[in-house]
Amino acid sequence: MITKYTGVTALALVALLVGLTSCGDDHNDTGTEFAPQMYDAVSYEPYRQIRPNTVNPYGLNMRDPARGTVARPNYHTTFGSGDSTSTDLMIYNIPKDSIGLAERVLTNPIPETEKSLEEGKLLYGRYCIHCHGEGGKGDGLVGKEYKGVPSYSSDAYRTMNDGHIFHVITNGKGRMWPHGSQITPEERWKIVQYVHKLQQG
Repeated sequence: MITKYTGVTALALVALLVGLTSCGDDHNDTGTEFAPQMYDAVSYEPYRQIRPNTVNPYGLNMRDPARGTVARPNYHTTFGSGDSTSTDLMIYNIPKDSIGLAERVLTNPIPETEKSLEEGKLLYGRYCIHCHGEGGKGDGLVGKEYKGVPSYSSDAYRTMNDGHIFHVITNGKGRMWPHGSQITPEERWKIVQYVHKLQQG
């Protein structure tokens, strides 16, 4: 005769058997996944077709870029009047571990004016002052916590030239993170001009 307690006992035994068989020695077995699409998300490739496209060739949503295309962010890449004396600010392919090369070959293409210095000071205030301090003494609020932030007017750093400063802003050095993705080349060169003023003490 099956009673209420017999049914509960049978159900408990079945649950116990399922629990015991689900535990195995194979550490590579992930067990049952209740939401596999969350574990194995579909990664969409840029040239993979998801929906039919009747406009572009081959039905692709994204076309191949033209041969030789170089991706450039949306900012002016030249400094000057647009004639043969203009400087392409994007030409910068010095590896991040070649600071000596940058010191030898880079010079600031932007003429120093009151306006460029004022802009450099403004940019320095946005991106640098928190570590390097208002006067470039390495005494910014973050710099005090980091320790080891240099003083531009000290003997060791007073001789940093255009290439050195630009390279460090672009690629970072030591605890300083790179800022090349946040600051355009033109803005970096203006900061270089202002740092030279801070080097004078």
